[in-house]
Amino acid sequence: MSAVPSLRERAEALVDAALAEAYAADGAVCLRGLLRPDEVERLRRGIDANLAAPSPRAVVASRPDDPGRFVEDFCNWQDNADYRATLMETPLPEVAARLMRSRTVRLYHDHMLTKEPGTRQRTPWHQDQPYYNVEGRQNASFWIPVDPVSRASTLEFVAGSHRGPWRMPRSFLGEEAKWFPEGSLAELPDIEADRAAHRILGWALEPGDAVCFHMLTLHASAGVDGPQRRRVFSARYLGDDAVHAPRRWRTSPPFPGLAEQLPAGAPMDHPLFPRLVGDGA
Repeated sequence: MSAVPSLRERAEALVDAALAEAYAADGAVCLRGLLRPDEVERLRRGIDANLAAPSPRAVVASRPDDPGRFVEDFCNWQDNADYRATLMETPLPEVAARLMRSRTVRLYHDHMLTKEPGTRQRTPWHQDQPYYNVEGRQNASFWIPVDPVSRASTLEFVAGSHRGPWRMPRSFLGEEAKWFPEGSLAELPDIEADRAAHRILGWALEPGDAVCFHMLTLHASAGVDGPQRRRVFSARYLGDDAVHAPRRWRTSPPFPGLAEQLPAGAPMDHPLFPRLVGDGA
């Protein structure tokens, strides 16, 4: 009987040199069979528990007249054992290390995104890092569905956009500049108006599959069709060069009081961001 592969061995089988190079070049890759069926079921249980009892950080990101519902919640790993196990006891951290080419990996945060059947609300094109309180190039975000996702409803990416520049972050519903001051960052081009001008990546996904993308990669997704439900869990990790970047505004997600504990430019060495790979893990 063969030994059960370790998390590191599973990560090595998933991420070869070509995939790591694709991540560096494109800023997004697809990982087939990242999670085993039992791990998917555990994550599904965690998402359903989160939906049944949302945290104070939860938001409804769809309009009141939307026939469906788009719900998001953040930073629940300390209270949700199924989330915690997914983030720490699967190959995710080791895969992140290989894709980031980082000796160390820290958890940044978890993010649940559920679009109920019939949801029309698009997730507009955006980068994630301008909403955050971190700087550095070594990072990895996993987008992990526990329901089948069609190509039409999947997350899409503009290949190579993680190389910059930073784009102005705006609220998804009101297009307001609630983060960086108006005019301080480059505006987002109208990607939908000329999709052929961009190399757009996207994959249909089955439960257990995932995509991993850089926090500066432009990405977006459509609503969901008919009776299809789309429950997704995002796991976000930081590498060697990540440092704290306190903002004068409320980040998404917020980390209240962190600016008093970690100065600007300090490594993310804090209990909120446990080290999962590397010395001290």
